[in-house]
Amino acid sequence: MFSNEHMNYLITYSFDFRNEELLSYYISFLRAISGKLNKDTISLLVKTQNDEVVSFPLYDEATQFAFHEENMVRTAVRALTLNVYHVGDDSLNRYVTSGIHTEYFSNLVTFFRKQCITLKGLVTDPVKNPGHDSTSTILASVDDIEDNLYYFSDVISAGIPDVGRLITDNILQLLIFPLLLPSLRIEPVSEIRVGAVTALYLICCILRIVKIKDLANTIAAALFFPLEAFTPNSEVKINGHMPSPGFIHESQPPGNEILTEADIACLRVNVPELSSPSHIHPEVVITQNDITGSHLALREALLSYLTSGDDILVLGSLAVLATLLQTKELDESVLDGLGILPQRRQHKKLLLQALVGEGLGEEQLFSSEDSTMRDGIGSELDGYLQKLKEQYGVSSSFSEVGASSRVHRFQVLYVSSIDFVHLVINFFFVKNQYNLRVLSRFFFWGTYSIRMRMNKLTRKDSYKNCTYPLQQEIRGVWPDLLITVLCDEWKKCKRAIEASSPRKEPKSILLSPQKYCSDDAIAAESSFTDGERMCESVKVFVLLHQLQLFSLGRALPDQPPICPPASSPESSRAKTACLDASGPKPGIELKLVDAVPCRIAFERGKERHFSFLALSMGASGWLVLAEESPLKQHFGVVRVSAPLAGSNPRIDDKHSRWLHLRIRPSALPFLDPVKSSAYGKVKTKALVDGRWTLAFRDEESCKNALSMVLEEAKLQSNEVERRLKPLFDLEKTVESSNSSVLLSEASSSSYITPSNSF
Repeated sequence: MFSNEHMNYLITYSFDFRNEELLSYYISFLRAISGKLNKDTISLLVKTQNDEVVSFPLYDEATQFAFHEENMVRTAVRALTLNVYHVGDDSLNRYVTSGIHTEYFSNLVTFFRKQCITLKGLVTDPVKNPGHDSTSTILASVDDIEDNLYYFSDVISAGIPDVGRLITDNILQLLIFPLLLPSLRIEPVSEIRVGAVTALYLICCILRIVKIKDLANTIAAALFFPLEAFTPNSEVKINGHMPSPGFIHESQPPGNEILTEADIACLRVNVPELSSPSHIHPEVVITQNDITGSHLALREALLSYLTSGDDILVLGSLAVLATLLQTKELDESVLDGLGILPQRRQHKKLLLQALVGEGLGEEQLFSSEDSTMRDGIGSELDGYLQKLKEQYGVSSSFSEVGASSRVHRFQVLYVSSIDFVHLVINFFFVKNQYNLRVLSRFFFWGTYSIRMRMNKLTRKDSYKNCTYPLQQEIRGVWPDLLITVLCDEWKKCKRAIEASSPRKEPKSILLSPQKYCSDDAIAAESSFTDGERMCESVKVFVLLHQLQLFSLGRALPDQPPICPPASSPESSRAKTACLDASGPKPGIELKLVDAVPCRIAFERGKERHFSFLALSMGASGWLVLAEESPLKQHFGVVRVSAPLAGSNPRIDDKHSRWLHLRIRPSALPFLDPVKSSAYGKVKTKALVDGRWTLAFRDEESCKNALSMVLEEAKLQSNEVERRLKPLFDLEKTVESSNSSVLLSEASSSSYITPSNSF
């Protein structure tokens, strides 16, 4: 069937593709043929001249449908092209990368560019109209975008020499330079800009998926240029942050790049104030220069996002930094120039040079001067900077665009540490644990003196501010779930710190945080709002607690250091009532000691008589309504029970025999992934807590019931506080052990690297 041009005749026949079914059969037919391609069969489907392929109908006809509106058609065409690229025939490879056939690769990037612009609109709309449908639409668009990038990666992996260059050039010239980099600003010039958040996400995806060394290093090198280099004839404003004094620019050499402690002390500029308590004003150690927005290098723009107060930009900037760290294709000189090359990797290289007898490596290993400038490690970076100017025409009004790795490392270290403090104080940081791994690593790149300074700042400001809210939650609405949530968050945070890479993908920056209670009036009356706040307080506290241990080099325990449960005293109401650990489930019998008779109507006109009890056992507590047993005196059968915590007991102002109780759920649905999806579909009005109004026979009985509720709630909170006490005592432990650990680290560090160098 492959002989005598039969297949080529069918492939090139002029079918009427207005018939969608015919098109489906045709594309499937082409794809089936491509599955039979190899070095032996390819000669039956191509036309050659002087041993060069001059015609390949299968490929030419298929690529005409590469951007068809039907996703199935596009998928089939991509599978076909990959089959072609994997044949491994040299003349065929030259055919698909020469002449007009190179337009296929530029059209691929152009199509991808349109998808990126569409994504920007989807990301912008949910801010105005949030909802489940908008999130699904964003995720579907993200999947399409990532599928395109994985296709680029598959094409490159086929091993055709010129394909990587074609894809690199097209991505840079059609997407990165004209669209993504200029989008890192607050006021786009034209409607085709994608916005800073979307641009940060797309840069992460390209670096993470498309594994081309030249592409990754060129994108990273572009971060050393100012915004004006990519936005000619326009005034640039940094997105989310007007670049006030704060950063050394590469065109303004700082002179002596060996920053001593004396230098650090005089180089201070205040970070823009966030919504943290007014008495907290952390400082970041950065050289002070008045720089306009258009002159700010893109790498400095990324750091400025960390102090802008915009949580989405913070996460996006951290996602880019994390991706750069994890991109194996990046040269060490580029990472060093960006200020994010770990000191351990620098020492590893210098130590290896010293061991093999290279005197220069040994000299630099024990030198306090900037090794980057002395051993020429920046030559690769210089080459990419020059390539941007000569090959891609990226120009700048500055006469010098370079890299000062030592100053850049100080910028990253101090901005990251201050950003960490601010974010924790404002209860944002742990909403997205993606950046936990990034900041925790930045936090420990410095020498012992830098770490000591950061550790002190973190402990004094963040730890103190995050301990108080957690202590308040012990007397709050959800103390019975506090320890459970804390143990769960402890495991999650430990995994995030110890993980080799962030677990969350960068697409989390595109999704608006989920809000369970959108109605402010309802939220104020709902225990769900209190539960969300409690969870945030726990997350922040656990993060700070583990970071203190991590900074001291200690192993993080699998479980938080809390006291074990204590057995209830024999004189407690729970023991007297013969209550077991399973709690007062409906139908079980209890001894009605201290029970107070009452009446309540769960339905209009249907009043019922019960005996009311408030019971606590360890960290749990219940409000119980029981019916007296006709067979056992002083015993009753439990009919209704509710959580004791958050009941907020109150005697009615006009009726002194009425006791009002708030009845909250026994659990938080959004903590359970199974219930969470269903919970998101419930209307906000369904989140209002229940109410009990108990009527007692006299004022004295009502007061006794109130006292019983308050007493048992206090016992419950006291037990929770007792179990959590070791956590709150950590600050003293850290204070006493910091000096010994840092002194030990200083002695070892002084042999490897001076205290004022990285």
